[in-house]
Amino acid sequence: MMPVNRRRFLALALGWPVVASAAATSALPDYESTDLVATLLARADVPRHSNEVWVLVDDKEATLSVFRGHALVERFAPVSLGRGGARAHRIRGGNVTPLGEFRINRFNFESQWHIFIGIDYPTPPHARMALEKGIYSQADYEAYFDHYRRYGSPPQDTALGGAIGIHGIGRGDPDIHGNFHWTQGCVAVTNEQIERVAELVGVGTRVVIR
Repeated sequence: MMPVNRRRFLALALGWPVVASAAATSALPDYESTDLVATLLARADVPRHSNEVWVLVDDKEATLSVFRGHALVERFAPVSLGRGGARAHRIRGGNVTPLGEFRINRFNFESQWHIFIGIDYPTPPHARMALEKGIYSQADYEAYFDHYRRYGSPPQDTALGGAIGIHGIGRGDPDIHGNFHWTQGCVAVTNEQIERVAELVGVGTRVVIR
């Protein structure tokens, strides 16, 4: 099996075709100064197959929708996002919800937020953009991929932050939830809604935040 270097890993994560020869791999463009998240979002709302269950979080509409293929299964509104808004670039402590395409990678049914459904932020495209923007040093960038290769999930303690997911409000105030974006970067729904979301999705489910 061919070793997965950083460029090949990023290409795989973006769904670009990767050929087996080292020469062809090294010939891939650098994608410098490219908004990789915007590139992904341009096609992210297209189901991968007709029966795919996937989640769409819409910042402007403040909604969370679960689809099967193109068919809407259930929609939840309003949802609360980060107090700092939603952007492709997120810095630890900025209370921003990251835009992008993610996968659910964990569940916590004993969370202070009732149920926490974690996603694999920061993704390789976020890491690449952080390097281009000077948020990551080259050493940070290499450490990111070393962690991902070793543990199969992104590090949660870099300058991009972590612990992003979909969760309930726990013992929070429903009125605040219904009227304000209040989270530190996660997507929040009511406790009853997160129970329903947890029934519909699983580890590996694709989550699009746009």
